[in-house]
Amino acid sequence: MAGALAHPLSLPRSQTPPTPGAPKRFPQITLEQIAPEGQQLAQDIIKLSSVGLAGPYNVMFRSPVYADRLNKLLDYLRFNTSLPTRLNEFAIIIQGNEWKSQIEWFAHYPLALKAGLLQQIADDVKKGVRPANMKPDEEVVYDVSMALIRTHNVPDELFNRAKAILGEQQLVDLVAVSGTYVGVAMLLALGQEMPPEGKPLPFPAN
Repeated sequence: MAGALAHPLSLPRSQTPPTPGAPKRFPQITLEQIAPEGQQLAQDIIKLSSVGLAGPYNVMFRSPVYADRLNKLLDYLRFNTSLPTRLNEFAIIIQGNEWKSQIEWFAHYPLALKAGLLQQIADDVKKGVRPANMKPDEEVVYDVSMALIRTHNVPDELFNRAKAILGEQQLVDLVAVSGTYVGVAMLLALGQEMPPEGKPLPFPAN
């Protein structure tokens, strides 16, 4: 059928930059362009974001109410979640790698290392292999994340192990942060948002 997408396996696996010379899908929004009711949110984002109003925020602000609601969720998932930061950032880079999301990996790989995740573990994730030398809680984060990605299911044995190690709230927060950053990766793909100019792409463009 004309205009139909190719089979998914034949599509590029990395989020690709805009065609050279093509206009940006969503022109970069500036603080001055944001309505008065969104000014405080925008200023708060600028204070915390490594990419300012670029990246997902540039796309989010096209729907101001959504931007506000999503930012509240991101605030919880980044700064108030029950998961230790090391595990939270680990979950984010697992999804960033799955989506080959240039900005998610660019932004969260250093945050994961800063939070105490071994570089070898993060690098193994990027290579697409199950990391060696994980702690028990890291194994649970990886195994639950990959089970949901690959099979859309969590087997009883894995669920019971994850619940015993993380507890109910951390296990739910793990799924919450993973699903939210899939959504963020989709926003980034929609807008073809890339790391700051001059920074290398974490994943080769297909």
